[in-house]
Amino acid sequence: MNSNYFKYPHPFQLEAGDVLPEIELAYQTLGTMKPDGSNVTWICHAFTGSQDVADWWQGVVGQGKLFNTDNQFIICVNVLGSHYGSTGPLSVNPETQLPYYHDFPTITIRDIVNSFDLLREHLGISKIKTCVGGSLGGQQAVEWAISQPDLIENLILIATNAQHSPWGIAFNESQRMAIEVDPTWKESYATAGIEGMKAARATALISYRNYETYGITQARQDEPLGKSYRAVSYQRYQGEKLAQRFNAFSYYILSQVMDSQDVGRGRGGVQKALSRIKAKKPW
Repeated sequence: MNSNYFKYPHPFQLEAGDVLPEIELAYQTLGTMKPDGSNVTWICHAFTGSQDVADWWQGVVGQGKLFNTDNQFIICVNVLGSHYGSTGPLSVNPETQLPYYHDFPTITIRDIVNSFDLLREHLGISKIKTCVGGSLGGQQAVEWAISQPDLIENLILIATNAQHSPWGIAFNESQRMAIEVDPTWKESYATAGIEGMKAARATALISYRNYETYGITQARQDEPLGKSYRAVSYQRYQGEKLAQRFNAFSYYILSQVMDSQDVGRGRGGVQKALSRIKAKKPW
């Protein structure tokens, strides 16, 4: 994965009270920014996504596609706490010269948006034509549109929210509990908790799909006793697949980040906060 890196070598204040001594953001850009900066498309990735947007959104990003690299300047940034190059639990704490692991502090959607804004200023971007985000990425996009109402012209939100629901928080806590019961989770090495994360991912999938979907894609096929049902092998496969590219520390942290979403916090409630958005939006 070819990425650019932005380092902010100063203390970065976090919403919950802690401070990261410094931060680094891994990001990718596609296309060329016009001299007046009028063609910027900022795409915010989902929970386990990365800055390599042309890879995970192949049908949408690229030459001649919806987000056309021929005439748009597209940027995607790996979020704080994630696995793909930005400061996260596996990063080395400059104050201890050891990886953070369990000592990585609590971060929120607002912290991620604040880090994006530092990069935006560094790149000389004064206007975002379109900001797009799904799930965790959508939470970032809506928060940014509220915190800086004049920055974003068009807002595209997919499967996301302005305030994470108690149902969603319960799902995330169930996933964290699965990680916590992995006997290796208390250890400090990169693959600690990985078996628990596989179970967490399987739990998450149930919230991403529905009863009818499983009935179609994992339909029973008169499997003989003693053979794995399709739904069983599917759940296990998805856990294994994620374990090959992610870590339990980032998974745990980002589930808490998702839970933190409440655009009304300190703003007089959700409706009042949403009323600050000036971007064109799908509601």
